Amino acid sequence: MESYALLIAATLNAGTVLALASLGLLINEKVGIVNLGAEGMMLCAAIAGFATVVHTGSDVLGFAAGIGAGALLALIFGLLVIWLNTNQYATGLAVSLFGAGFSAFVGVGYVQQKMPERPSFAVPWLADLPLVGPALFRQHPLVYLTVLLALAMIWFLYRTRAGLVLRSVGESPESAHALGYPVRRIRLLAVVAGGALCGLAGAYLSVVYTPLWVEGMVAGKGWIALALTTFATWRPARVLLGAYLFGGVTMLQFHLQGIGVEVPSQFLTMLPYLATIVVLALISRNPQWIRVNMPASIGKPFYPGS
Repeated sequence: MESYALLIAATLNAGTVLALASLGLLINEKVGIVNLGAEGMMLCAAIAGFATVVHTGSDVLGFAAGIGAGALLALIFGLLVIWLNTNQYATGLAVSLFGAGFSAFVGVGYVQQKMPERPSFAVPWLADLPLVGPALFRQHPLVYLTVLLALAMIWFLYRTRAGLVLRSVGESPESAHALGYPVRRIRLLAVVAGGALCGLAGAYLSVVYTPLWVEGMVAGKGWIALALTTFATWRPARVLLGAYLFGGVTMLQFHLQGIGVEVPSQFLTMLPYLATIVVLALISRNPQWIRVNMPASIGKPFYPGS
């Protein structure tokens, strides 16, 4: 029973990284921007957050540094694709490659560094409950805040005027522009907000989830997060569920090894990516379902006055 509680706890922990990044990319795609640079942004945020905590001992400052790094790269990406109308896919790949190289260069001196003693978190009384206590109530506060963030995003997108405007920009930027909305500024704000969430995911990875710095430590999670937005058909609640599903698949490899199941480690390592391919293949069999939920202008440039 204890091993299952630990598996659930690890699933929530791993899923939080994917959920934060996927929610950020969801905001981007809701306004019609595809950002392939999540991997690079998360890597830069990871080293920024880790280095900040090493020098200051403050998790809050580490998360702030990660958010800042992700937002800055997203701002650069947004200015290029929204104002200069560069190709979204090529620019996103460039950001991803830049982030991988830059984080490796900056992080050379931090590979062997250790962070200060980590505090333990537990919800009073609930953490002592059998099974559910270790599984659900001994998590970092950001795990619970991620769930609240997903709920807040649902409310914002579907219950507020600002959310309606944001979605309208993703559906028809020409119509939104004709109504007087600053389409490019709205898109840029959404891109920066999405980059900030990707940055928070990267900082959580290096400060809480690991916690350490290793070159390339994001290890494809940015790409899985990108796939999750399609898997969830651009719905925040489904993004959250999908993140925990893929987090569980990731943790399953360690659980199987722990109970002595003889499976090649290489096969277990590829499980999350295999699951991603299978899910996307299944979803692609129903293009109508994707078309109903997909923002109509996704990936398309907007030229004011054209």
